[in-house]
Amino acid sequence: MNSLDEKNTVTKEARVTRKRLLEAAEELFAQNGFDGTAIRDITTKANRGPAAVNYFFGDKRELYEELFRLRLREMCESRLQTIEAIMQKKPTLEELFHEYCIDFLKPFADPQQSQRFMQLFFREMAEQRLPKNMFLDELAAPTLAAMEEAIAVICPNINKHDAMMCILSLTGQLVHYMQTRVLFDGAEGHSITSIATDESIDHIVRFSAAGIRAYAKGDMK
Repeated sequence: MNSLDEKNTVTKEARVTRKRLLEAAEELFAQNGFDGTAIRDITTKANRGPAAVNYFFGDKRELYEELFRLRLREMCESRLQTIEAIMQKKPTLEELFHEYCIDFLKPFADPQQSQRFMQLFFREMAEQRLPKNMFLDELAAPTLAAMEEAIAVICPNINKHDAMMCILSLTGQLVHYMQTRVLFDGAEGHSITSIATDESIDHIVRFSAAGIRAYAKGDMK
């Protein structure tokens, strides 16, 4: 094996190790919280040496931050690509919102992944260990700007502030839907547990599009 092959092999192994550490950390942080997860727990689950976290991330906190940064960037990139693609088709508000909803919920199609992410999210909301602007800078601000621009094209009579408020409302409905899916998972005996994802998306889309049009017509004071 020549030096280039050796370098490529080392690089590949490093990528695999880094990915395994992130996956192990995500599962353990979700289950046990930041304080309840030791570096050794992570390296053991990832089947890597005890110094691996320090080597790749510096320490446990930096690993935690990198985990969130990675997930937020993945979601942001996917949402921006979705918005760009649908806008090339000159969509209606309903079509724009439908594609946004589908992409928003895509990372949570796997119930296990959904539950893990929601656990992480709510632990972070309570403990607030991340840099203050991480969610804003990595996900919310870019997505909001793209959606504002898209809505302005489809519905030019609405002002930027009202558009922003409607997008936040749309996003809030989707977050609430994810919360209820996790909260009521496996429960029976009430009609709320039988509501399908497609039905929920259809309602959110129609409700939000109607709100945007009301603002644009000046019906909302």
